[in-house]
Amino acid sequence: MTALIEARDLEVSFGGTPALRGASLTVETGDVVAIMGPSGSGKSTLLHCLGGILVPDAGEVWVDGQRIDSLDEQRRSTLRRDTFGFVFQFGQLVPELTAEENVALPLLLGGRRRAAALAEARPWFARLGLDGLHRRRSGELSGGEAQRVALARGLVTGPRVLFADEPTGALDSLTGEQVMDLLVDAAREQGSTVVLVTHEPRVAAYADRQVIVRDGRTSPLTVERVGS
Repeated sequence: MTALIEARDLEVSFGGTPALRGASLTVETGDVVAIMGPSGSGKSTLLHCLGGILVPDAGEVWVDGQRIDSLDEQRRSTLRRDTFGFVFQFGQLVPELTAEENVALPLLLGGRRRAAALAEARPWFARLGLDGLHRRRSGELSGGEAQRVALARGLVTGPRVLFADEPTGALDSLTGEQVMDLLVDAAREQGSTVVLVTHEPRVAAYADRQVIVRDGRTSPLTVERVGS
């Protein structure tokens, strides 16, 4: 089986300081993969390379049979908009927009008419336990509510791959577990592959497979699951 995502021997340096030193990773369609490692290990840099945000200094990134690290910024931007979804640690909602406008934003950027984009965004509020909050702005939402809005925005386009960078890092344990339950359930329901970065074992436990990044290199982590 051809991997949906394949990273080969990635190298990235910032100001002469290596972040990735030959990191490699494969992700199959439908996988939920957790990238783990201590702060500064290179795990977020790896995610950004996989998602076409960052171009590695060396190595290759392939998505669904297409090499994406050699694409120009415009084509990588189109790929990020049409094929990928993203959820970041602090949500990064646009404060001037309402919650429903934030969710609809990827659809609007893709050329969808405003009324149609908002109509497609609204069902996510009931689905993620956000009934009645669609007209609120980010400053009027709790941390957990804002992160669920960010999750809806990442999933609204039905992405092939959802990239989540420390999606529970700014949340308390209970709220973080609720967000992860929603993230994994919604992604599986619509067939999205998930690649998430975390340093928390309780978050990584939601994944089918865990990969450890240390000193810019990757290694698999074998997990014995209960009932296996």
